Amino acid sequence: MARTSLLKISSSGVTLGGNGTANYTDLFDEDDLVPVVLRTLGWVAGVVVTTMVLSLAIGQLLNARFPGRRVVRWTVIVPWAASVLMTSLIWKWMLDNYSGLVNRVLLDLHLIDEPVNWLAHPWQAMLWMMWVAVFVSLPFASFVILAGLQTIPGELYEAARVDGAGPLRMYLGITLPLLRPALLIASIINVINVFNSFPIIWAMTGGGPGHATDTTTTFMYKLAFYDQNVGESAAMAVVNFVLILVMVLLYLKAARWREEVR
Repeated sequence: MARTSLLKISSSGVTLGGNGTANYTDLFDEDDLVPVVLRTLGWVAGVVVTTMVLSLAIGQLLNARFPGRRVVRWTVIVPWAASVLMTSLIWKWMLDNYSGLVNRVLLDLHLIDEPVNWLAHPWQAMLWMMWVAVFVSLPFASFVILAGLQTIPGELYEAARVDGAGPLRMYLGITLPLLRPALLIASIINVINVFNSFPIIWAMTGGGPGHATDTTTTFMYKLAFYDQNVGESAAMAVVNFVLILVMVLLYLKAARWREEVR
């Protein structure tokens, strides 16, 4: 991909020779590049933070003992096992302003006066797509956290109770610190997955209207297949990779991952 970004390629896929850094120059001259990158960063941050917060609660629930726990665990994993594309299409149909379930329920509850075309408004569309991304990301993160919870020795909690610690103090003093490796793994994999997420956005809005709901992944697709500029699209792919790498490295530094290795 890095090599392709330095080549001049015709719309039919024929390599016409080297192009130097012209593809990168053209890319950085795109008026939509900065909004797309900023939107992507907001998309990743919103989805990953929401996913991790909800996964902490779901992980605790799955770790608790209650009747039917095995069935609940199977149920939670369904969104992750199902096709992301089909999940996105189902949510798109549910949000349809004429026959969608969401509008029907809201109308019946008198929360809205008329059907809303949720995916026609960029901000509303982004929020709904973020919800779908959280929905399909929750199972993996929850099970990673569940695995981390099951490695914490029960003796630590018993000793804390003897010392008079309450549930909140035990959670903040024992559970969260010992969950750091699991949280680290789940967060990094979610950052990479969400950053490169294509089916959700493409199936629900196609990045439209215009580039209003594009992220870097759908933007590079449009550069290649709509604008017929494979070299510039490859340059966008390289920039996307660098952005992911920088985000992961910054997160690792903030999380002090070396302390976990020691």
